[in-house]
Amino acid sequence: MNGPDLIHGGALDRVKALYPLAPQPWLDLSTGINPHPYPAPPLLPHSFAHLPTTSENDACRQAIAQYYGAPVASLMLVPGTEILIRLLPSLLEVQTVALARPTYGDHLSCWQTAGANVVEMADPAELAGKVDVIVVCNPNNPDGRIWPPEILEDCRARQAARQGWLIVDEAYADIAPSLSLAARGGAAGLIVLRSFGKFFGLAGLRLGALIAPQALLREAQKRFGVWPVSGPALHVGTQAVADTDWIAEARHRLETSRLALDEALSGAGVTTLGGTSLFRYVQVPDAHALWQALAEQGIYMRRFSWSRHHLRIGLPADDAGRQRLSAALAVSL
Repeated sequence: MNGPDLIHGGALDRVKALYPLAPQPWLDLSTGINPHPYPAPPLLPHSFAHLPTTSENDACRQAIAQYYGAPVASLMLVPGTEILIRLLPSLLEVQTVALARPTYGDHLSCWQTAGANVVEMADPAELAGKVDVIVVCNPNNPDGRIWPPEILEDCRARQAARQGWLIVDEAYADIAPSLSLAARGGAAGLIVLRSFGKFFGLAGLRLGALIAPQALLREAQKRFGVWPVSGPALHVGTQAVADTDWIAEARHRLETSRLALDEALSGAGVTTLGGTSLFRYVQVPDAHALWQALAEQGIYMRRFSWSRHHLRIGLPADDAGRQRLSAALAVSL
């Protein structure tokens, strides 16, 4: 089973090359990125011409900490969370890591590459206090499972008691802020990863946050150096997280779009198992055959190497996209 899309979504250029006769334009539903991005402001030339200043970094850090409800002293800005996922194994140097599956695949692959013994769990409470690291995505990608914050806080305390760690990847927590443990930032044993690009629809900006005890932040800072985040990312991020009207409207719009997508999927006979308001997780008889049939019609969604029955579908940007998806499903199932 081969394909450029099996590790991540977002490989539209390579998928296009595989299906050169597909109708244009392509409908890319392979990611969980907001199809209605924040309207990035015009950037002054100095954002590109000069190195990011400490004051610019501090302003963005303060704004993002306030948005997440995190202690600013426990938050560090980073160029997206993907690099954090790859960095953490070398920072923590642990032996046994527990993951709930299915989940975002890079957590598994990065710990395995680092030589850790990775075990699967159904619930983090099962192994809290028994392994070196527990990793959860909350909400989970791709199935949208959620872990109540009080359960995760209990897991954190049990992990901390054995000098272990709870890593919570909150890449999709902007749509459900009540789930976040960001306010507990700095607590022993807790690492929170936050992504800016998904909810704000600006994934190419590469901006995220590491929320953790200060000793770990200092070690991470040594790895990233003095200019981890670009000037344009700092300027856009500072403005976006303070735009409360846009944030509220985005949450409402995403939920409305989610309901409309669910209706379209149901009408096509597709079973939706879960997801978030940024993506849906569905079950079909032959996911890889359906993926190919849709790709031939210029529609790209997320399939998985570990399942022939599940797909993840991002939100179409508008009614025309949903209608195109519905029509393609009608002739493909």
